[in-house]
Amino acid sequence: MSAEALARLKAYWEGLTQERVGSLDAVYAPDVRFRDPFNDVRGIEELRRIFGHMYETLEEPRFAITETILEGDRAVLVWDFDFRIRAWKPRVTQRIHGLSVVRFG
Repeated sequence: MSAEALARLKAYWEGLTQERVGSLDAVYAPDVRFRDPFNDVRGIEELRRIFGHMYETLEEPRFAITETILEGDRAVLVWDFDFRIRAWKPRVTQRIHGLSVVRFG
């Protein structure tokens, strides 16, 4: 894993739009595994489904990656995820602070 590849991944997530969900395969392998508190899926199509659903239910979802740590074939991305829920207080911005561990093939 190179610092350049990590920078591309960071830029992808910070620039994610509904239209770009279709290009997840530009940064993820076809057999990607994605796990969060709500999902545990394998495959690029499942990943597209999850993030497509995000755009159906949220207003202006946006990731800001605040820190990255790179070691060998792994990286940690610390992020803030800002969004508004269409069906519940759509004018109030919510924030989730989290991190992702990414393994590179």
